[in-house]
Amino acid sequence: MEKPAEFPVHEKVKVLDGKTIFRTDKWWMAVLKVESFGKNSVNVYLWVKRGDKWKRQQKLTIRGREQWSLIKEAVEKLI
Repeated sequence: MEKPAEFPVHEKVKVLDGKTIFRTDKWWMAVLKVESFGKNSVNVYLWVKRGDKWKRQQKLTIRGREQWSLIKEAVEKLI
């Protein structure tokens, strides 16, 4: 796992743990466990590099095992 400070998230988001899925010169995808506004969640982030800064392109928030189970089941059926 990478150091939490390495991920380009908003300053009010505390990264508890994370793992990069892939990273190129332009795109970066990672799964992060975060604390934000007093709640913990797991987020899948996709950033794009614009100039010399990473900007969030997309974010998927997973709030619990039940939601993850539904997402996982749907993805598994499509793969």
